Amino acid sequence: MSSQRLFAAVLPPEPAADELAGAVAPLHELPGAVNLRWTARAGWHYTLAFLGNVDEELLPGLYTRLERAAHRTEPFPLRIHGSGRFDGRAFWAGAEGGTDTLRLLARRAHAAARKAGVPMEEHRHYTPHLTLARSRDQADLTPYTAALEGFEGMRWEAGELGLVRSNLPVGGVPGEQPRYEVVQAWPLGR
Repeated sequence: MSSQRLFAAVLPPEPAADELAGAVAPLHELPGAVNLRWTARAGWHYTLAFLGNVDEELLPGLYTRLERAAHRTEPFPLRIHGSGRFDGRAFWAGAEGGTDTLRLLARRAHAAARKAGVPMEEHRHYTPHLTLARSRDQADLTPYTAALEGFEGMRWEAGELGLVRSNLPVGGVPGEQPRYEVVQAWPLGR
C-alpha cells in the first residue's frame, strides 16, 4: 500500500512572497547565515496540520472532510508580519490579520484528518508561522528575528485550504530541499 507525506496549509500569494523575499535576501549576508538551511521560496507556507504519511485508501475521505472544513471557514484577511523563532532551531515569519480564523482552520484541518482515519498527534496551540530557515544545532537566531521583526507585508485574503505533498530529497545532494506540490485545494466559504 502506498502513502503520501501530506500537510494542510495556507499559501501566501506571489506578491506577498515577493515582498518577503526582498526582506529576507539581506539576511543571507548576516554572520552565521551560511550555517542555516534556508527554506526555498517554493516551500513558504503556513502549515495548518502535518498529516505525515497518509495511506492512499484514506485520501477520498480526507478530501471530503477537508473540503467541508474549508467550506465552514470564511475567507479572512492575512499578511506576513514580524518574525520569531522556535528555540535555536527554526527562524520564521509570523502572521497578522485573521489569525483567530487561521487557528480555527488549523483545528478544523487537524480534526478532518483525524476523522478520516489519519493517525494524528494531539493538537497543540497553533503558532502561525512561515519557516524561513532551520539550524541543525542551537544557533543564535536573534540577529535574524531582530532584522525582520518590523516586517509588515501587504494585506491579502486567505481564500483557500491546500493539501500539499512533501516530496523528500532522495539524491543525497547537500542542500537539496523537499519539493512541495499542492495536490488538492478547496475555496474557503460557501
